[in-house]
Amino acid sequence: MAESSNYLKKIETMSEFIKALANPIRLKIALTLLQKDDCDVNSMVDSLEISQPGVSQHLNVLKRAKVVKVETRGSQRCYSIKDENTKALILKLFAFNAQA
Repeated sequence: MAESSNYLKKIETMSEFIKALANPIRLKIALTLLQKDDCDVNSMVDSLEISQPGVSQHLNVLKRAKVVKVETRGSQRCYSIKDENTKALILKLFAFNAQA
């Protein structure tokens, strides 16, 4: 029983991850973070041309889905892609889309 519960939990986690990246703005944020390694909200506002609250909301979704991590540097919160596996998956998604 515990094994199937763990399996279902993994499925839920994967689903949240995929749903988070399914949004075009969040995918663009993830791709931007891949290029810049880390980024604060204000610089993302400039490059994405959406409001600061909008960027923050999308980053919160990405954070909850474990796509990004946040690090506090002084008064600034810097976001980056969570880990190398996540980076590789996002790059695969981008490469897959380029082939379509």
